[in-house]
Amino acid sequence: MLDYLIGDPWGWPHPVQGMGWIIQLYTKIAFQEWQAAWQLRLAGIYLGITLIGTWGLGSWLLIKTAYHYSLPAGLVLETLLLASCFAGRSLRDAAQDVLWPLRQGDIMVARSRLRKYVGRDTEILTEPDILRAILETVAENTTDGVMAPLFYALVGMALPGIGPVPLAIAYKAASTLDSMIGYREPPYTDLGWFSARWEDLLTWLPCRLTVITLGFLSGRPGHIFYLCRRDAHQDPSPNSGWSECAFAAVLNVQLGGINHYRGKVKIKPLLGDPQQAITIQQIELALRLTRNSFLLWLTLIILINLSELSRLV
Repeated sequence: MLDYLIGDPWGWPHPVQGMGWIIQLYTKIAFQEWQAAWQLRLAGIYLGITLIGTWGLGSWLLIKTAYHYSLPAGLVLETLLLASCFAGRSLRDAAQDVLWPLRQGDIMVARSRLRKYVGRDTEILTEPDILRAILETVAENTTDGVMAPLFYALVGMALPGIGPVPLAIAYKAASTLDSMIGYREPPYTDLGWFSARWEDLLTWLPCRLTVITLGFLSGRPGHIFYLCRRDAHQDPSPNSGWSECAFAAVLNVQLGGINHYRGKVKIKPLLGDPQQAITIQQIELALRLTRNSFLLWLTLIILINLSELSRLV
């Protein structure tokens, strides 16, 4: 509810900010101290294990300490930390931030705002290109920013003595590492090698479960699975291709194509069939699908917990 109502208010402290500061500082030191590929790989492995482990274990100790002194304080702290792991409201706000000037016909402002959220060059994008970029961002971040943190929160709930926050925070650290240094291009090729592979591994299962959920919500699971099996493997990422292809299949659009990054052309594989053009209405539908997938998982876990509670009573 906190994420849905207020998201991440501008100017408020956020765990990802702390993670980002540590990653930036460590990266700067690593590039100054080491040059050999094997040294940078070891440095990246150390950074990944240390950051993920420290934030996961640290959040567990912090919550346990808060509960030890005060039940209300522990509950408030646990709730706030868990809400910070979800990016549903932030994802919706980012999409609407770009869609608003498009509704007004101001493509220049839309390009400028899109630059805040994507890595591709936006100066020459047409309106269809902008809409595709927004939808691809929504599709990819539905898994990374919404469903995967929820998945690990639910896994933590199922493990005695862990709780939902530590695993969700640990996944958030892995995702932040990947977004900041998990590139295959220099200078991050070696330093970010571990972070990229580890995030791929952690996201693999929640990504597939998200695809299944989208297929269920669409009412056409067979069609969605067919297109994902046909197209998703063409994407170099083992996860984003599946997320984007699932949304493309549900909305009957095609994602992928030509993108420009720092002046260089990069051709992404085509995902889905271009039965319809991407519109603002379809992006809003994609955002509703994200929200409904999240709520479906929450409903299922609540029903399971209520069933267990009634059995014990």
